[in-house]
Amino acid sequence: MPLRHELKYCVNNMQHQLLRRELMVALKPDSHAGPDGRYHVRSLYFDDFRNTALFEKQAGIARRKKYRIRIYNLSDDFINLERKSKIDYYVSKERVNLTREEADRILAGNVAFLAKSESRLLRAFYLEYRRNLLRPNVLVEYYREAYVHPVGNVRITFDIDLHTGLNSLELFNKDAFTMGITDYPIILEIKYDNVLPRVVRGLLPSTIRPWQATGKFVISKKFNKYNDWEDQ
Repeated sequence: MPLRHELKYCVNNMQHQLLRRELMVALKPDSHAGPDGRYHVRSLYFDDFRNTALFEKQAGIARRKKYRIRIYNLSDDFINLERKSKIDYYVSKERVNLTREEADRILAGNVAFLAKSESRLLRAFYLEYRRNLLRPNVLVEYYREAYVHPVGNVRITFDIDLHTGLNSLELFNKDAFTMGITDYPIILEIKYDNVLPRVVRGLLPSTIRPWQATGKFVISKKFNKYNDWEDQ
């Protein structure tokens, strides 16, 4: 699996505006962005009845993983099942495309068809689903503003207007009820392979400090007050 570095920060609106002004000069905007420079991301995360993915993340377990299904701009044109893994100081993300029919079957709990999938990732998800009783656990959505740089395969993103579904796991429902998480206005993530180019490092002011290793999944779970697995 390709391994990458991932640095996370929490920035305020002023820091965001100052940084994006610099990034727009030195890096290229993501090609998938809309006219406003952003695109919408909605993810449905899975966890087991022990909330293993949640507690391993909070405990800082060196090697862990979690699964999610992700869509963009509230459309089912591109549906990905993803496995994000933490391996010591590195992260890796694997993905496979799903059809709407496949996604609906998975969300309905009908996963038997994955057992003979040609995709290694889908077969692994099937085993995890059966063995650990994975279930849809929390809905997370936000707007993403992204910039890229070819050296080091750098990708810098601002995740803005973070929302989570309250008692709602309806991935494809455009009217699903979600609530904003105002304590985390803007999340800055810097991802790269082996080297972070000097031109990128120079854009980060010393006033920005590394944020705790808490992801949007954990933030949303806390906001939902650790919803009981049985209630979902």
